[in-house]
Amino acid sequence: MDLSIGIDIGGTNSPFGIVTREGEVLGKGSVKTRDFKEPEKFADVLSSQIKDALAEIEEPYTIIGIGIGAPNGNHHQGTIEFAPNLPWKGVINLIALFQNHFDVAIHVTNDANAATIGEYVFGKAKNLDNFMVVTLGTGVGSGFFSNGKLIYGHDSFAGELGHTIIVHDGRDCACGRKGCLETYASVTGLLRTAQIMLAKSSSKSMLRDIPTDQLTGKDIGDSASKGDALAVNILDYTAKRLAFSLANAVAITSPEAIFLFGGMARAGDLLLGPLKRYFEDYLLYLYKGKVRIEISALTEQNAAVLGASALVWNETAN
Repeated sequence: MDLSIGIDIGGTNSPFGIVTREGEVLGKGSVKTRDFKEPEKFADVLSSQIKDALAEIEEPYTIIGIGIGAPNGNHHQGTIEFAPNLPWKGVINLIALFQNHFDVAIHVTNDANAATIGEYVFGKAKNLDNFMVVTLGTGVGSGFFSNGKLIYGHDSFAGELGHTIIVHDGRDCACGRKGCLETYASVTGLLRTAQIMLAKSSSKSMLRDIPTDQLTGKDIGDSASKGDALAVNILDYTAKRLAFSLANAVAITSPEAIFLFGGMARAGDLLLGPLKRYFEDYLLYLYKGKVRIEISALTEQNAAVLGASALVWNETAN
């Protein structure tokens, strides 16, 4: 039985999974990333947990490789480079850290690219050669598949849709620039829009019953589903900004489909309905009616680990 190991390195937790070629997770675990000031100790403890999980598998198996999804993961170099949300600064050589514990091929990419490969190997994009995955969480991540290949670019950092500027001199972004898509279409951006609209409007809204610093994306979605006009407007504004960016991206890679994943995607038709309308309005006539937008087939519980493990299967196939 061939298996891959998928590791998702996050700012808070780093889950792992032992995954079959069909996407079945046979073993899993997690460590708290911020418990480790040194990446070497992190790799030691995580590797030990993986070996314990492997010991529970009764059938004979072969580990084909390890896939790692991480913020600012460099596929070409096997490194994490200056990730702002991790406790380790500078350039971290992940391949070297884990090769101390496993004598197998190790592949690294960023978390959004891992989600994209996961959609390709295990999700709705199985038979597609041209598609995009956009992750809508605390930030906005993206991955582009073109002609059957993930686009990495010359330095492995291609596909940063969240940090394309959609509003000149717009909202301040954590990247140091202004007006990035991430400041409008992420959960963080959604909450900023809510705060602005609540301050500018005097209309009644269920959202006014929630302290501003306690407001969540779920609150906005729940209120919109009950017909709250202000909440509906917040989602509509967000959908319009996202549609603008997606329509521009289509003109570059001409995908067959765009798959949305993450917390924002859970708003369902409340977001998807206006998003599709604005998207078609913004598309160049050459692309109208040709690009579908769907919610990812992967569940959030295992998506990050499946995506990382899929990196192994994808590299093996190539």
